[in-house]
Amino acid sequence: MPIHDWTRVDAGLFHDFHQDWTIELRRSLNSGRLLPGFIALTDQQVGALAATAAPPQARFVDEVEEDVYARRANRLLIRHRHGQVVAVIEIVSPDNKNSRNVLRAFVRKASDLIWQGIHLLVIDLFPPSERDPQGIHKAIWDEVAERPFTLPPDKPLTAAAYRAAPTKTAYVEPLAVSDELPALPIFLTEDEYVPAPLEERYRASWAAYPAALKELLEQEKGPS
Repeated sequence: MPIHDWTRVDAGLFHDFHQDWTIELRRSLNSGRLLPGFIALTDQQVGALAATAAPPQARFVDEVEEDVYARRANRLLIRHRHGQVVAVIEIVSPDNKNSRNVLRAFVRKASDLIWQGIHLLVIDLFPPSERDPQGIHKAIWDEVAERPFTLPPDKPLTAAAYRAAPTKTAYVEPLAVSDELPALPIFLTEDEYVPAPLEERYRASWAAYPAALKELLEQEKGPS
């Protein structure tokens, strides 16, 4: 099944698909695809709010609304049975890239995982913005080792797997709308990995997606 053009719908509709796709991946990985002793768990990134009786007073007050879908997005954690996180799977939301600060926070969290020795798989089905002109991989990898990297003009989407062993290694697949998703590695140890069932589970989520929403992504585009 080809990757759909998710820029054609609002962030909330992709968020719904993203959540189901994450659960499909978790089910699949926990059904015998991981090595013995490893499990996949969803981790919802919800921030905590402190309640006060009255708003604090200050001469100048400035508010920035939090990106709700980026905050509520699930990611997958791969844990060893002893409890330590060994790998993380992140599916990028459009809200992860809609401001410089939010993108910077996402990139820093991703690069911090790699520096901590936690392997990472990132899937970005949205084209580069002015804040990540060469895509999410270049933004993340610049925090690890600045290397020249240019996305092919006809492949603006990205899937990237990061091996966070003492020698950090990036495996990058540029993609486009209508491509199939690659079975990039989910590293569990320095040398052992399992292929990520991205395409298979994308298909499963798409099969259960409401028909009315499918129509928004499948209808022919009008003239630009």
